[in-house]
Order: sequence, then structure tokens, then C-alpha cells
Amino acid sequence: MIDRYSREKMARVWSDESKFDKMLAVEIAVCKAKAELGIIPHEAFEEIERKASYTLSRLREIEKDVKHDVIAFLTNVAENVGDNSRYVHVGLTSSDVLDSALGLQFSESLDIISEGIASLMDRLKELAYRYKDLPQMGRTHGVHAEPISLGLKFALWYEDFNRNSQRLEQLRERVAVGKLSGAVGTFSSTEPEVEEKALSFLGLNFAKISTQILQRDRHSEYLNFCALLASCMEKVAVELRNLQRTEIRELEEGFSKGQKGSSAMPHKRNPISAENITGLSRIVRGYALAGMENVALWHERDLSNSSCERVTLADSSILVDYMLARLLKILQNINVLEDNLKDNLNKTKGIVFSQKLMLALTKSGMLREEAYYLVQKLAHQAWDEKIDLKELVKANSEINLSEEAIDEIFSEASFLRNVDKIFVRVFGS
Repeated sequence: MIDRYSREKMARVWSDESKFDKMLAVEIAVCKAKAELGIIPHEAFEEIERKASYTLSRLREIEKDVKHDVIAFLTNVAENVGDNSRYVHVGLTSSDVLDSALGLQFSESLDIISEGIASLMDRLKELAYRYKDLPQMGRTHGVHAEPISLGLKFALWYEDFNRNSQRLEQLRERVAVGKLSGAVGTFSSTEPEVEEKALSFLGLNFAKISTQILQRDRHSEYLNFCALLASCMEKVAVELRNLQRTEIRELEEGFSKGQKGSSAMPHKRNPISAENITGLSRIVRGYALAGMENVALWHERDLSNSSCERVTLADSSILVDYMLARLLKILQNINVLEDNLKDNLNKTKGIVFSQKLMLALTKSGMLREEAYYLVQKLAHQAWDEKIDLKELVKANSEINLSEEAIDEIFSEASFLRNVDKIFVRVFGS
């Protein structure tokens, strides 16, 4: 199980009970605002606050007849409140309550996602410092390029999720929002002051202007944030999958006692968790597209967004929460195969020092194009004939460099001389 409590916590945010609890909180907040503004009697509000409740079973029973979940909810609340229920939902439309409740769900979801990102960043920082000075082959186009450090890879991912954390806080301002402006957003049957006061009680921002609904670019942005966060997790997962390939095998997922990798091949240890993250990210990105389709609705609203959002918002929230927990577990149990990292660094016979060699030759007076051509010829010879490039360089009469200078060129440490400065940029001093 992957952080079952966390996943259940997110699932509860998007449960029917949570939705109706938040709708009830909205209705009570509106009545409180009206009481404070002298629109309804304080005694009426006190009774509403005391008695307002619903039961899901009764609500569903009413909904079978009325075919409208908000009306069923209000009818059930009225049964429990009694005569003072005449003050409940006055001047509001269903979407006032639904969209404001949704703002509360967004806020709670972002709290949970924020915790997940923070835990992941803590682990990535720990791994970055642990492997800050461990050389690893850097690859471009899947081909050996120049050495990096394994710690830099973890530091890079840390900064990726730091940006996601910043995006989350910016997003919060735009989705932790409600509206109580009535049937088409004109406040024809209520007052803007009621909206502002009621939403302040709930900790929500108010929309400066709305139609019957909050505009769906907000919801689309939430889904796109989830998609981008999922894509960043997939980025890590894909890299881990590649580094676990037999031909590379520098990192690998933990493999627990009793675990089996294949029904046919007992030797298999597969990167199944990383593959799981890769697959789920595709679903979350698909939901983001559906969210963008919901932005353009007819006139002051239509209902085409509603059915879609009942699936996409809950699923995206639950999925990214699960993915964060699963990626964290991968990183908590990651195996670093340091001998294989070293072997891979030496696999290409030193050709990865080609740039440093070329620059040294130009510094000694050789034209850059001449240096490039010479180093390329020697590097290809080293690779094709499986001869160490350093040996070819020392034996070549065209290269006018001392043996000491050549040894310095072919030192891995020279590639990592600025790692500490990069870490200061990422993590601070």
C-alpha cells in the first residue's frame, strides 16, 4: 500500500459527504452574513446554525423524485431546520453553492498536494547532498556526453518540484474562490456585501464578476497544474526506468522480500512503480484537455461542463496525490549501484573528455576548426578500435601538450568543479 491514509484523505475531500458538508457550510455562512448585515433576524440564524443538517440516505431518496441534487439537499435541510428554513438559499442559485463548495474542495486538495510535494523535495534534497560528488555519465540523445554528478540530477528534480510548489500557491488564489451572485451573476436577488462577508467566513476569495457560474478557466488551470505536476513526476520516472535498464543499471527500484517480477522469468526485477507513474500521467494530461474544453460555454452558462468535472477534478486530485506518494516511496528505497556508475564512465575509452582536449589545444595556439577535426578523428578511432583516447593523445605528434596537462584534461574532477556553486543556487548557502 502507498500511503493509504494520504490517499483516503484526498478521496474524502472529493466524496459526496464532503461536497454536501461544504454546501451546508456555504448556506450557513450566507445566513450568518445576512444576520450580521441585518437582513435576517439573528435568532433565525442561530436556529439555522444549530439545526441545519442532512443525511445522505434521505437526500438520495428525495433526489429520486426531484432529479436535482441541490434541491434534494435543500429540501432535506429544510426538513431539519423547520420554519426558519425560509431564510436559507434566498437569492442564490444552485451554482452559487456548488461552485463555492468546490472552492473549498480545491483549497483542501492543494493543502494535501503541497504536503506531498514538500515531502518529495525533502527526499530529493537529501539524495542530492548524499551524491553531490559522485560522478555519473551525462547523456544527450541517449549517448555519453560529459560527466555530471548524480547529486546534480537529484538537485535538478528538486528545483522542478520547487517550481511546482510556487505554481501551487499562485494557483490557490485563483481557485480557492466562490461566488454568490445569483442566477446570472447580477446580484438581482441578493447583495455583493453578502457575498463578500459570507465568503470571508469560509476563507474564500470572491470573483469580481461572474455569470451563473465561476468561469472555467480557473478549473482548467487546476487540471493543467495537475497535468504539469504529473508530467514532472513522469520525467523522474522515465529517467529512473532508463537508468535501471540492464545495459546501464546505475539506479534501480527497491525489490522487497517475496516480491516477484515475472510469472515466467524468475530473474526479473522491473521498474514497475516508475512505469505506473508514467501511465497515470497520461490520464491526468487527458483530463487537462477536457478542462480546457469546458472553458467555452453557452451564454451565461450551460451544463456541458458539469458531468465532465464530476470525474476530472476528483480523479486528477486523487491521482496526483497517489503519484506523489508512490514516487516518494521509490526514492526512499532507491538503490544506487556506484560500481556500475564508475564502469559506465570508463566504458567509452575517455572520449567524453573531447571538449576539454579541444579547448586545451585552442588555448595552446591551434585554430579551433583544426583542433576539432583532430580531436574528432582521435575520438572516433578510440571508440571504433577500443583504444583509450588518452593513450592516442600522448602518442600523437600533432598534440603539443605536456603529459601533466594531458593528465589534468582527463580528470573527472574538472567536470565537477562548479557543483558547489550550483548547489548554492538551488538550496542556498
